[in-house]
Amino acid sequence: MRKPCDTMGQQQNLFDDQQAEWELDAQQQRRVASIVIASGPDGAFDYDTPEGFCDAERPDRLLVPGKRVSVPFGRGNRLATGYCVAVETKSVDPSRLKPLARVLDAESLLSPAMLRLTRWMAEYYLCPWGQVLEAVVPAGVRSQAGTRQVKLLHVPPDVKARLGEIKLRSKQQAAALKKLATSDRPLTATELAKEARCTTGPVQQLLKHGLIEATAARVVNNPLDELIPDREQPLELNSDQQKALDATVAALDAGKSRGLLLHGVTGSGKTEVYLQAIEHVVSFGRQAIVLVPEISLTPQTVRRFRARFDSIAVLHSHLSNVERHLHWQKIARGEVQVIVGARSAVFAPTPHLGLIVIDEEHESTFKQDSAPRYQARDVAWQRATAEGIPLMLGSATPSLEAWQRAQDDPQFELLSLPKRVLDRPMPDVLNINLRDPGQAKFGKGGISRQLHQAMQVALRDQGQIILLLNRRGYSTHIQCPGCGFALKCKECEISLTYHRQHNAALCHYCDHEEPPPKVCPDCRSPAIRYSGQGTQKLEDEISSRFPQHTVVRMDTDSMRKHGSHEEVLSRFRAGEIDILLGTQMIAKGLDFPNVTLVGVVNADTALHLTDFRAAERTFQLVAQVAGRTGRGSKGGRVLVQTLQPEHPAIAAAARHDYLGFAAAELASREMLQYPPFGSMARIVVRGPDEEITRATAEQLADRVRKAARELEGATLAVRVLGPCPAPITKLRNEFRFHMQFQSATIEPIQLALRSATKSFRAPAKVRWIVDIDPWDMQ
Repeated sequence: MRKPCDTMGQQQNLFDDQQAEWELDAQQQRRVASIVIASGPDGAFDYDTPEGFCDAERPDRLLVPGKRVSVPFGRGNRLATGYCVAVETKSVDPSRLKPLARVLDAESLLSPAMLRLTRWMAEYYLCPWGQVLEAVVPAGVRSQAGTRQVKLLHVPPDVKARLGEIKLRSKQQAAALKKLATSDRPLTATELAKEARCTTGPVQQLLKHGLIEATAARVVNNPLDELIPDREQPLELNSDQQKALDATVAALDAGKSRGLLLHGVTGSGKTEVYLQAIEHVVSFGRQAIVLVPEISLTPQTVRRFRARFDSIAVLHSHLSNVERHLHWQKIARGEVQVIVGARSAVFAPTPHLGLIVIDEEHESTFKQDSAPRYQARDVAWQRATAEGIPLMLGSATPSLEAWQRAQDDPQFELLSLPKRVLDRPMPDVLNINLRDPGQAKFGKGGISRQLHQAMQVALRDQGQIILLLNRRGYSTHIQCPGCGFALKCKECEISLTYHRQHNAALCHYCDHEEPPPKVCPDCRSPAIRYSGQGTQKLEDEISSRFPQHTVVRMDTDSMRKHGSHEEVLSRFRAGEIDILLGTQMIAKGLDFPNVTLVGVVNADTALHLTDFRAAERTFQLVAQVAGRTGRGSKGGRVLVQTLQPEHPAIAAAARHDYLGFAAAELASREMLQYPPFGSMARIVVRGPDEEITRATAEQLADRVRKAARELEGATLAVRVLGPCPAPITKLRNEFRFHMQFQSATIEPIQLALRSATKSFRAPAKVRWIVDIDPWDMQ
């Protein structure tokens, strides 16, 4: 990436190829810092580093890569925050460089390895480097949340050397100087006065005479208070687990980057393999990062890891800025053995990283949906490759990208756990055909006759039940049967969902809210119908059918309170909840041995989305939730309600047949050159005026086509599809058009997009985004 200097607010080279003699005479050896502006234009800008920022004796002011700085920027020399990405000594004319204004951090926030990783992300995902840096360093770390600035006192080395010769009239001053000189750490004035049993007056006199010095520093207000559970011993592994562990240990001991895909059926003991592999990592003083897809899984995962390791840090979105900053500090100091967290934990500042684990690697939550739109699995592989360590991906239903890579890439190895622990059988799965007229006669709710009867049996036998419905709210449609009016969001043109709990019609995309109509707004008919079923309506139905049992709903509406996930799952584990129902957050990774029945209320919710991954996601969701039962001695059953029991994804999930599903789906993908057999990117253009937005999308698509033609060679073909209205055509009062790019590899797409968008300027109020390796096609 280029490194221009910022003189008159423009990017320009430090030197031309042909320099005038007077320019050569003016050159001096200077320390030049390359600064990436956090919220400015792309590229690094060169700044002069004054002597005050080169003093190694003042680490709080010393400029090194990874620290943030304040610099004058642009024509008006406004102060802007930037990241130092390099410091080097070279011959320059200092009059042509602006000087740094201030160093903002006492310690570097980003190691050289992390700076290289963020630069790769910026180039791969076509995102400004400063935007990537801001995403990698949490806001709580940037603001130093949970700390306060104090003055720390210390005795200068020359004073220490002649301590016995210094004569002080005040005994209190002498006592304070001696205490500070023999202290193993700097002290505040209040701490020193307390240690020396005096007031702060003698301390101030020592400062005045230069016998002690003060340095500004930040200290933690309140350290983290963590509950340490009872310790647990490693479990005995079966032969398949032992083979997987042996292969992982061999990869760890080899000291090279290696990809490991641990494909294990639900309940096969993948977590125990992770734990024992990490114990091996920790045994030689290194750290591990474990990524989980859902915050609902974090408490369960953290509990297991805390029972096995001395020091655990947790990083996820529900932490306060203070908690995140304190964890970050502990990790950076090397005091943490295992870091557990969601997607962004892949950036944890581990100084001694030895292993990265991504559990349930197939989950869509590992793809960031705002800039930088990174895929945590790919970023983790880049980090593992750079640091020469293994990356372990685990899932019962691996993404087809990871599965195919394990077949083709010699750097990846497939490890298999084909059986459940203790040889427990996989649960029986019954598909219930909702097209059967007999099902429609059983009331008007969402529970079929077979599922109702199965729930009665499970509860009679003291078992617990999980019900999955991946639709939140009460009624998913509000429509008039007379004139056909459907209540939609005024800003998104998406059907509003009725939430009875708040008696409001809500948009699940922009949070627009309005009172639910009592009559049709168009024809004034009082027969307006609330149809479709969400988790709130299902909760009411189940509570009325089984009034003697405790029913709890788990979705984003009911889990807003801090700690609510852990509270509900703890109650379910303790047997205080009989029926747990909710959205996909209950379908992943949870281990409750007393669950004897799982019901999928509607398996078709994602099956017909305009997304080439729709079948894969449906298979994964059904297979994963089916795996929540049958984990204990009582066994378990799964009932799947569907209008399409013959669909390959649903039929394969009922057979627990990942291999069969993957083979069929990969054949279809290969024919269409979809990932993993080709690469993709997507541009979405949005704006308040439909015609201007459409014209902008067409102009941008033409530029990409032209750039692709200019780049094309024998192997550089880029296919451009669109633009056309996006599946969600209007969102937050903006019209949306999208276009799709396909190629055998990602490089020609990146080259074409970079060339086409370099100087592209959209009309006012029209915005566009680039998504490399898109995961959501809506």
